[in-house]
Amino acid sequence: MKKQTFRRICLLLSLVMVMSCALSTTAFAAGETWTVTCPWAPDGVASLVSQKAASLSTEYSEDITLVAEAIKGDAATVNTWVLDNEAGDTGLVFVGEGLLSITATMDPAKMQFGYEDFAFVENLYSSVFVLSADAKLEINGIEDLKAYVEGAEEITVATNGATGSEAFLAAALFGSMGAGDTLKLVPYQSAAEAAQAVSRGETDFAVSHQSQILETYNQGGVTVVCAFDEGPIENGPFAGVEGVGEYGYPYFRNRCFIMAPAGTDEAKVAELKALYDDILADEEVVEWLHDTMLLEVDTMDVEAVEEHIANVKDIVEEYIDIVQPE
Repeated sequence: MKKQTFRRICLLLSLVMVMSCALSTTAFAAGETWTVTCPWAPDGVASLVSQKAASLSTEYSEDITLVAEAIKGDAATVNTWVLDNEAGDTGLVFVGEGLLSITATMDPAKMQFGYEDFAFVENLYSSVFVLSADAKLEINGIEDLKAYVEGAEEITVATNGATGSEAFLAAALFGSMGAGDTLKLVPYQSAAEAAQAVSRGETDFAVSHQSQILETYNQGGVTVVCAFDEGPIENGPFAGVEGVGEYGYPYFRNRCFIMAPAGTDEAKVAELKALYDDILADEEVVEWLHDTMLLEVDTMDVEAVEEHIANVKDIVEEYIDIVQPE
């Protein structure tokens, strides 16, 4: 009798252990880890924001964990990502107008992918570029800028690279002011270098992210003339700086689109979007983006994304002769 009881107890314990392992395996399988590839500078804005979002993913989802991964590169990195990821894979990647509008128009041979290779999830943030001027020029707004342009024999603008977003924004603004022939774009190796160049008197102006010009502005080396946006800047140290859109000049924001592989289940895309929306609505994240990174929370839908890509392409096509003269 004692032997039978002992056997029954052992059998019950074995069953409990088997069931426990099965439940544990099921719970683990239910959760997904999505690797988010940033194909730009590992210490850049997009990478930092991606890390911030990933660190909060488990607070807002029991089913999805985001892991931020930064790989220095650009088009080549995304080419590899597209080859390595397909519908059903748990990989996300960032792309923006730099690839989908500028590179796609100027040098499409670099890209082995197109917008159709992705399923849009969310816009991680928007950055409003600003035009800064050497403080000695005493240009404090667009009216001052217009007056300066009318009498300038040469206008020099520091930009991040020769054919990036900053170069096209400068070309669009001064070109639409009728100063395309007198504009000289001066490319630097990074956005930070371009922002510093204007304060050293190497150029008259610079186009940069707000965060990159802030230190120089605080030191009194530059004035911030205008923002490349529809209206005035609403947050941060440059709140109130007028937008070029108020005067009818062309503009676009720098945006960072989170993309899944094309063909990813629509319900999963919706779940990922909801997770990112929750993270971007977090009060800590909003404050950090506005006050520390000087970025905008700017959630978008597919229609808005496609309008953005088309708008930047139109600007590239219209002002390409200024950015890349024959």
